[in-house]
Amino acid sequence: LGFAVAGLLSGAIMALVAFTPGAPVQPSGAVDGLRLFYSGVPIVGTLLAMWIMRNYDLDEKRALEVNAELQRRKLPDSPAPAAVQGSHTGPTLKDRVPALAAHSGLKGSARVWRSTGLAPQELPAVFSQVLAARLHGLCFSPYAEGQVTGDPLSELQIGRRMDIVAPCTQWVRSFSCTEGHELIPRLARARGLKTVVGAWIGHDRARNEREVQALVTLAQAGLVDIATVGNEVLLRGELPEEELIACIRRVRALLPATVPVGCVDAYNQFLDRPALVQACDVLLPNCYPFWEGADIAQAPLHLQHMHALVLQVAAGKRVIVAETGWPGQGQAVAAAVPSPDNARRYFIDTQDWARREGVELFYFSSFDEPWKQGQEGAVGAQWGLWDKDERPKYGADGL
Repeated sequence: LGFAVAGLLSGAIMALVAFTPGAPVQPSGAVDGLRLFYSGVPIVGTLLAMWIMRNYDLDEKRALEVNAELQRRKLPDSPAPAAVQGSHTGPTLKDRVPALAAHSGLKGSARVWRSTGLAPQELPAVFSQVLAARLHGLCFSPYAEGQVTGDPLSELQIGRRMDIVAPCTQWVRSFSCTEGHELIPRLARARGLKTVVGAWIGHDRARNEREVQALVTLAQAGLVDIATVGNEVLLRGELPEEELIACIRRVRALLPATVPVGCVDAYNQFLDRPALVQACDVLLPNCYPFWEGADIAQAPLHLQHMHALVLQVAAGKRVIVAETGWPGQGQAVAAAVPSPDNARRYFIDTQDWARREGVELFYFSSFDEPWKQGQEGAVGAQWGLWDKDERPKYGADGL
């Protein structure tokens, strides 16, 4: 403040002390006068600023909260570049901000997340601690390097990967009930895990029928805790809503009443579809702040808002975050930057939030999936907590 005032008054000060710029000789006292003003005015200004701020409650924690709130107000308007969007398109959280204001239960709009206070070298140890405490759920990625969707899966490869993830999670989620995926629920149960089992539904109606029949068989065998019909079918535009709802209702009629039935889709697909919500026992939104270009500092809050929007339309039904995660490498999407440290921070903060608020959340994903590189670029293959060779990526001491 003092230096600013002194700078603004430079002309008046020089005139007052009779200082003439460029003159070979200055009047007596002119230089001393300049020294007095240019040292005295900043001192007085600093003291004045201290007096004005004497009762202002601002510490480091409050400063971080203010910054978090400012960042929340700057949620990105720009969609992800088409080359790296993958399938995660549609209305973004920014389009839904007015609806959030009506959600009275939303907490933590200016929360300081735990990872904010962690130095990069501290992140692996904290990541390991969070993982060791066991996640609620983990999306199971069975395909090894060289395999693509449709390739048959062996019991050996599924069992090997299940042995790796079982100590770290309570639930696993599978995406299909054919081509070897039907082995996943049995092998998960053998290791004491609960299951969300999905029938893969799309434009191939013959395959849809095989998937539904296989899901019903698994549920009747007592291997399904939650059944899902389709994964991002509406987001990809593979079936009209009415046909998907009919399929959900058919599965609901065939499964034991003790097994909840729902569908998995991008969070925004549930917001304006009351008939879809009515047809589901449970809503399972996929929530990816990364694909909406959220900065890592705001990504956990971005996720919280996505979840809040689905709660608004759920009519009291159970809401489970079916997928969320952060890639460790690849192309950035607006302010969302893939990196090992950002992946660790997002994992730590989202798990903290889910445990604190009692949110059921499935992290995506267990293992890196090289086959996705053709669909989503390099970033698509880098969402795993373990790499393609089943080695841990982010923890301390190989955890």
